[in-house]
Amino acid sequence: MSPDAIVNILQSYLCFVIAITVHEAAHAWAAWKCGDDTARLMGRISLNPVVHMEVVGTVLLPLLGQFLAAIGSAAAGWVIGWGKPVPVNSGNFPSGKRYLYGMYVALAGPASNILLALIGMIAIFVGSEELRHLIMVFIFVNLGLCFFNLLPIPPLDGSYVLRYLFNISDEAYRSMAQFGFIAVLLIVKIPAVQATLSYAMMSTFSFLRLIVGLG
Repeated sequence: MSPDAIVNILQSYLCFVIAITVHEAAHAWAAWKCGDDTARLMGRISLNPVVHMEVVGTVLLPLLGQFLAAIGSAAAGWVIGWGKPVPVNSGNFPSGKRYLYGMYVALAGPASNILLALIGMIAIFVGSEELRHLIMVFIFVNLGLCFFNLLPIPPLDGSYVLRYLFNISDEAYRSMAQFGFIAVLLIVKIPAVQATLSYAMMSTFSFLRLIVGLG
């Protein structure tokens, strides 16, 4: 593997770590603001990547996926990464707003990635030519993380939005989540799902370009 390929792997991984760190911290911050300080007391409202990382989900698998992609292996499409889940006790939310606040917390992570993508788009104006490739990677990593997490499949954020939107009981949600990880791997390989995610990412990318005046 060439030195350039190794640099690209490390750059993409750095973008992933930043994106997942802000994503998880946003969940923790939103939960605290909504009345649940469980995550705050565990130190999860932090931009220190270490507190949001798992060895397998945040280190080994993402790096393996980048390596497989770099050598052109189709197996790369079956590798996903994740951050350490943020503990949320919805029972601490105001009783009349439990479901609304639950959706706020679930959406906080994807929203933070959109914000990071917007910051990246603005940075293109001031970044050097050498940095622009890295900034583009950063933007698309965040857009990918955002829309991937909005899929309504446990344990992704979209499933929590669905849970609170339709008042699904804890027992029913746990039953749904038993095979969630396998379901995620299978569903994201469906061409229609891939096309939808791609369309959402590219549409949002174009919208962010308009916002910052890139046309």
